[in-house]
Amino acid sequence: GVAAVDELVGLGVEALVGEYHSVVARAVAARASELRVPYLCSSAVLDSLVDEPTEWVARIAPVQSRGWRVFAEYLVSLGHRRVAVVADASVYWAAGVGVLRQYLDVVELRAAVCDELAACGAKVLILLVGAPVPIVESVRRDVRLAGVLIGAPAGQPEWAGLAGIPFLRYLPGELSPLGERVRAELGGTPSFVGFEGYDAMVAVAEFLRIQGAGWKSVVVEGTRGRIGFERMNGIWQWTGVPIQVADLDPGNPAAFRVLHRG
Repeated sequence: GVAAVDELVGLGVEALVGEYHSVVARAVAARASELRVPYLCSSAVLDSLVDEPTEWVARIAPVQSRGWRVFAEYLVSLGHRRVAVVADASVYWAAGVGVLRQYLDVVELRAAVCDELAACGAKVLILLVGAPVPIVESVRRDVRLAGVLIGAPAGQPEWAGLAGIPFLRYLPGELSPLGERVRAELGGTPSFVGFEGYDAMVAVAEFLRIQGAGWKSVVVEGTRGRIGFERMNGIWQWTGVPIQVADLDPGNPAAFRVLHRG
């Protein structure tokens, strides 16, 4: 990540946009700030992107804790109070578990997922792993676990085509006129990441157009609404990002169901 920043700046790049995992996003933010190059983070990673306040870094995705609070509130609204979690080792997943613990009794499973899940009695299994498909298949084959709700906040179900598994996506109830035009031009509805990426390009283009006024002066119409930035956690943050809990409809896996809005 840092080497790529140095290479791009050496080639004359005037601004950076990145969809990274937490550790890389933090490293890129630090290097961009050091080189005084504007960087717009388009991934909902750790709340704290920088150790020192900077004017050069902004984020168009929500901070991790905000989205995960919405996800936890959705589970609570269904009447759940206890959830089981399978998590890979990472600072991002650990931070997510911390948010869930503010709302729910969290049981972390370590090895034999199906056996431990059946024993603990939780009716929700949260997957905080890079490859959820094998676990999903194992749980859904186990007759002891019929009725267990599987969730994956980070959004892998959309990519893997896993129906009936709630995840977070950052879309409003209705797209803006620009969003509708983009959808029409594409001939279908892309992943929310497509709209997020388009909005990132629009915001960076405006940053460059206003020449030196900074992120505080960027106000632009995006595909998901009006985008502007406020100070938060030492950077410039779009605080109005819309958040949904959604899943792929088991009856029509090509369609999304919106389950909850935050």
